[in-house]
Amino acid sequence: MSGNEAVSAKGSDRQVVTRFAPSPTGFLHIGGARTALFNWLFARHHGGKFLLRIEDTDRARSTEEAVAAIFDGLEWLGLMGDEPAIFQFERTPRHAEVAHQLLAAGHAYRCYATPEELAELREQQRAAKQPMRYDGRWRDRDPSEAPAGAPFVIRLKAAREGETAIEDAVQGRVVVQNAELDDMILLRSDGTPTYMLAVVVDDHDMGITHVIRGDDHLNNAFRQLGIIKAMGWEEPVYAHIPLIHGSDGAKLSKRHGALGVDAYRDEMGMLPEAVLNYLLRLGWGYGDEEIIARDRAVELFDIGGVGRSPSRFDIKKLENLNGHYLREADDARLAELVAPHLADRLGRSLPDHCLPLLEQAMPSLKPRAKTLNEIAEGAEFLFKNCPLDFDEKASALLDESARALLGKTADALEPVQSWTVEAIEEAIRRVAEDAGLGLGKVAQPLRAALTGRTVSPGIFDVLFLLGKAESLERLDAVRHASAG
Repeated sequence: MSGNEAVSAKGSDRQVVTRFAPSPTGFLHIGGARTALFNWLFARHHGGKFLLRIEDTDRARSTEEAVAAIFDGLEWLGLMGDEPAIFQFERTPRHAEVAHQLLAAGHAYRCYATPEELAELREQQRAAKQPMRYDGRWRDRDPSEAPAGAPFVIRLKAAREGETAIEDAVQGRVVVQNAELDDMILLRSDGTPTYMLAVVVDDHDMGITHVIRGDDHLNNAFRQLGIIKAMGWEEPVYAHIPLIHGSDGAKLSKRHGALGVDAYRDEMGMLPEAVLNYLLRLGWGYGDEEIIARDRAVELFDIGGVGRSPSRFDIKKLENLNGHYLREADDARLAELVAPHLADRLGRSLPDHCLPLLEQAMPSLKPRAKTLNEIAEGAEFLFKNCPLDFDEKASALLDESARALLGKTADALEPVQSWTVEAIEEAIRRVAEDAGLGLGKVAQPLRAALTGRTVSPGIFDVLFLLGKAESLERLDAVRHASAG
């Protein structure tokens, strides 16, 4: 067992409890989705619980729409918590209670420093090129020295000597000198708790055993440990996972593409199982396995497999993975998922009675597709109204000689009684032989006439899916346009 695996197994005498705690200020970020996945998998792997907490203490930026978007994204990915989500703002009285407990025990103190004094302190430190941190001026002073009724904050009395070490399950042993940590604010002058206090109290009260989060929170862990130790609470196992970077190595941002999980579903046409599989492999691995289904991931996952280096997001790899899951997916399910994308392309809703045809077409549509959008694009010809709109390449194929050939093709298809792929193929091959042409020379203009495009499923499948009447109507429309 490696050092990291040993750390991740720490606390095995307790039931493993993990959490995902997003701030509801926008969509569910793709990086947040990976954090949620790692927490969910770790809990499942160890037979534990996965909980959700909405950190909505920033009332100015937190919105109900964002909360709904986060829940929507988590539900799509199958990562909802095992218990109803906790909302941090509702627990404000409990956070304040802990701050006053620390105050009563001598682990915290009232600080009466004014905003003007603190601004002056920062300016002095900036001029002296010193780290900007609170200097503890009220740490050992008697509160009676403050003016009567003066506002105050409650600060943690942080350790000043020695060092604080974290045996991080991903980063390894990380040490910070206590002299670098200042006496952070726990309770503001208006009585509201700070984020740092609220997180620690909530994690303790929720029974969180493992805090798995982005490594941008690593510095916070050292400060939060000060509260945990002062309260005499059991320390969680920390696992700070590297952030996701773009393909150019820079921190993932809008310029690298979509950031919200909803965009991968609604705009890009991804399947949730593909997104989960891809996020799993961003920073975690098990040998050479690339295709890892959810049950297999639960079986294999542990924090020891998470690397320390940032992962690079590659949309092409995600699309290829999505293509695999499309080919594996149930056709009826795909038809339901493709329908809204197809409706967007057609500019009209797709009636329910069209779904069986869409399902029937899936074996022809999904083998080469990488997204639901591509399947929708491939299926569009089935639901277009006659006469079709032809793209430039299709129009170029439909010259006079091609139209004459299409007339012969329609004549050959007219007497076909049993509209099967085999019977259709026999008729088309006979047309090609009679004209002394290769099959492709017949199939190309036929495809253009039937779909309006030069790319489609196999031509025999196109004819079969359209049906005899619709196929002949489309061919007749092309001949009619010629005559006009």
